[in-house]
Amino acid sequence: MANKRIDMSKLKYILRLYFQGRNKLQISLNGGISRNTLKSYLKTLNELQLSALDIEELSDKELEELFAKSSIKPLNVKAQALHELFIKNEKRMKKIGMTRSILWEEYIKADPTGYQKTQFNEYFNKWLMQQRPSMRIEHKAGDKMYIDFTGDKLKYIDRQSGEVVYVEVFVAILGASQLAYVEAVGSQQKEDFVTACESALHYYGGVPAALVPDNLKSAVKKSSKYEPSINETFSEFAEHYGFTVLPTRAYKPKDKAHVENMVKITYSQIITRIQEK
Repeated sequence: MANKRIDMSKLKYILRLYFQGRNKLQISLNGGISRNTLKSYLKTLNELQLSALDIEELSDKELEELFAKSSIKPLNVKAQALHELFIKNEKRMKKIGMTRSILWEEYIKADPTGYQKTQFNEYFNKWLMQQRPSMRIEHKAGDKMYIDFTGDKLKYIDRQSGEVVYVEVFVAILGASQLAYVEAVGSQQKEDFVTACESALHYYGGVPAALVPDNLKSAVKKSSKYEPSINETFSEFAEHYGFTVLPTRAYKPKDKAHVENMVKITYSQIITRIQEK
């Protein structure tokens, strides 16, 4: 890591630029840090395997602790084998009655030339520091707006043609205040999607620091845990309004809990009542 400690808000800004696909020279110039320092932080980011959303949801203190304790990698074959042992037994270590002493006894019995208990515990503690923390997400006012579509569509009858027209239901919710916005739109295509997002911004009377879509095709061209590719139209929309796009990770319900709860409320309070009429 760099010798000089960096302010955590500045580090978040630098990592945000990285996740947006900016090259190292641009990040170095915009962030006001050397390229070697930047490489050190990106190396740590890869070691910790944190996504853009992980970084945004970490407090400054949590982020500082993670980056300060990160440079932990097995240096030889023996240490690498021990590292793999920890990974293999990660779930088992959470069971009641299972301790690291029991794990060490099993380890040294299988390999009498292995590390003694003190070194074993030292490696275990270092490995433990690398694991992604389980944290309670604290939302700041104006920080994030979560967006998604409900699964079911609504429908109406065109008065002139008599045709049944189906519409998508767009849902947005602010992380801190839980203020929600719901709108029926023609489709999930990028034009309707961007228009719905813009309508939500007008409704809220401001722009949050980040929009969090659920890997919608109209927002995310290619999903990825670390470097998702944002749809060009939505990226231009984000640049125009000055917010960051932080797609949720696949199979990570915690990332989108707020909007999923709002979708359920939309079903019970709006969609179901309209369908029953």
